[in-house]
Amino acid sequence: MSKKVLAIYYTQSGQLGEIIDNFTAPLIESGASVEKVCVQPATPYPFPWKGKSFFSVMPDCVLAVPGELAPFQLKESSYDLIIFGYQAWFLSASIPANTILHHPAFRAIVKGTPVITITGARNMWINAFEKVKKVLQDADAKLVGNISLVDKHPNPVSFVTILKWMFTGKRERYLNIFPLPGVSDEDSKNTKVFGTIVEQYLVKNNWDGLQEELVNEKAVVIKYPLMYIESKAGHIFKIWANIIAKRKNKTAWLVAFKYYLIIALFVAAPIILTVDAIFFKPFLSRKIKARKQYLLGVN
Repeated sequence: MSKKVLAIYYTQSGQLGEIIDNFTAPLIESGASVEKVCVQPATPYPFPWKGKSFFSVMPDCVLAVPGELAPFQLKESSYDLIIFGYQAWFLSASIPANTILHHPAFRAIVKGTPVITITGARNMWINAFEKVKKVLQDADAKLVGNISLVDKHPNPVSFVTILKWMFTGKRERYLNIFPLPGVSDEDSKNTKVFGTIVEQYLVKNNWDGLQEELVNEKAVVIKYPLMYIESKAGHIFKIWANIIAKRKNKTAWLVAFKYYLIIALFVAAPIILTVDAIFFKPFLSRKIKARKQYLLGVN
């Protein structure tokens, strides 16, 4: 199969790179030429992070302000398929991922080209995907598939484990009690199933029905509590980002946002979900179903 595929992505921890490797393995085995480009910022972000540096990127991330990338080259002038890998920071595409989307080299080859997005997230990926989708639409790309891999553990648990990973650089079981953070190794390896499905559509160069088949294989799963929380948090994060971005001395505001985040997750969210479950959710089943159906798709 003489198909040219570009897999372009950014990763700090390396996990998204492993996901890309597993996902593209069936394409390579079928004979496709898969070019993998791991793009890096001109000034790398720290890993492990420090608390101050981690929260300092929030305003630019939420407001989708592109950064600068280290030079990179693409071997081809056009591709039969582009795989775009990204991660969510503060319910938005990470700054390096957003910068790729706006880079002239990427926009030159993405126009009119089938694109599959794939993310490895803690658990909230919807706002980030919606932003990525809009940029791709503005670039006249043809979004044909989406895969969203998440940490499947409870929200408070994954919050603790992911922070431990980010602030130590070590992916290990915290206190030997908590599970491993991030997308599970099993789910990462299982992306080969998705790659096998994509290979069949790539051969035909007909992408009709791809997303439906991926969804049937659980490439995207919508959990209502997370969908509901993220729908509220996305608006609030934007308010915080706009306020902080306008301040000369951002430190105090970033500290306030950090404590807001902790209180919102461990105190406010359970209360809001309980109120919603009693007074609203039972009467909105049709609207909720329609929203889920929309988020499972790529249109």
